[in-house]
Amino acid sequence: MREFLTPQVFRQVRKIDTRRRRPRWDTHPLIWVTLLMVWSAGDSLPERFEVARGVYIACCPKRRRPGQSFSGFEKALGKLPMPLLRVLGAGLRTRIEQVFGDRLFCRGFIPLGCDGTRLECPRSEELEGRLGTVSRGGKLPDAPSVWNTSIVHLTLGIPWCWRFGRGSKASERKHLRQMIPLLPKQALIVADAGFVGYDITRALLDANVQFLIRMSCNATFFTEKKRDVNTWREGAVYLWPHRLQRSSGKPIRGRLIRVISRKQKDTVWLFTNVEDSNRLDIPLASQFYRWRWENEGFFRTYKHTLKKLKLECRTVRLIHREAEVSMLATQLLLCQGAWAMPTPESANKRMLCSPRGVLLLIRAEFSRDEFRSNYSIRLSEARRDQRCRTSPKQHRRIFPGRRPHKPPEPPTILKLPDDLKPRFYKCLKAA
Repeated sequence: MREFLTPQVFRQVRKIDTRRRRPRWDTHPLIWVTLLMVWSAGDSLPERFEVARGVYIACCPKRRRPGQSFSGFEKALGKLPMPLLRVLGAGLRTRIEQVFGDRLFCRGFIPLGCDGTRLECPRSEELEGRLGTVSRGGKLPDAPSVWNTSIVHLTLGIPWCWRFGRGSKASERKHLRQMIPLLPKQALIVADAGFVGYDITRALLDANVQFLIRMSCNATFFTEKKRDVNTWREGAVYLWPHRLQRSSGKPIRGRLIRVISRKQKDTVWLFTNVEDSNRLDIPLASQFYRWRWENEGFFRTYKHTLKKLKLECRTVRLIHREAEVSMLATQLLLCQGAWAMPTPESANKRMLCSPRGVLLLIRAEFSRDEFRSNYSIRLSEARRDQRCRTSPKQHRRIFPGRRPHKPPEPPTILKLPDDLKPRFYKCLKAA
């Protein structure tokens, strides 16, 4: 853990800590106990607090002991500034770049998947008033919720950054625009059809970020020459919505790729600003989009392995801090597993850790009086199953409130009308 939470990271955190000096719950024990609570086993927050506090005292015997009561811990956590946790997340991203180095790259790209999910919250009066509820089909309103949009590294399985919003009014595209400054160089954003839109595509282009986004029927493309859609494989297209044609908005030039799946008999349309087919060919683009499922695997780890399907705090201040620290704890958990994995033999293969196996090893260390020296060796053995999948990844079990999945329809591809060509070429020259 000290390989990622280094003293330099904590120095950056302490610089913005405006609380009084030498409190009973100092910054170091407060952050450590909150992280350890996410990994601890227990039916309630007080039970996990006792386990985490005991582990912290055993690991840091020379430091001042933190408070003993759970109520005092909650009060101290509520006063912890949120910018402090964001600085901690920035320090962890810097350490991830330093520790993993070239392992972040795959065929010249840093593939990052972006997706979102909803986290349920308790039905307290404060949370219902601040976060709001949503009624579906005249039924009882759902519980208040928080929306989590996360960017995950597709070859290591590590979350890179994330944003939270109200579950009833959050926007994945807005969250992605907010996280653009946090992306590393040579990043390739891989996203599903929920990120179709001119605004988010223009924001990525202006920031010189490469992207690979699945298109749906909501997107309309123009071509300079007439093309047969049925025989389309790849080609240059222009994204130019009707609302921008009147205001002389700039069209976006990109490359539209058609990937045909033999097993599922579905056609996937991918739009990218990487126009060099030698750098990003069709098989590599198809592979990157298949790896986008790592986002769903990360959400499964976060919700079910770490039991964050429903957050537990009952106030807005504590919900913000519980969600942020739980994501940091998940990031650290997966960083330990990814660091212990051997380097894959081929660039087209991945060697991923088993989050459940890493969590069980951590909990096994909690229950011992002394830490075992072969922890890193046993950690390298906690690998994910590499079996060949023969069935679709869609859930066959029926869940309440979940709509059946329908693949998006293909985009509309039109030949540029003659009356729009003068305005089109004028906008291209202005761009």
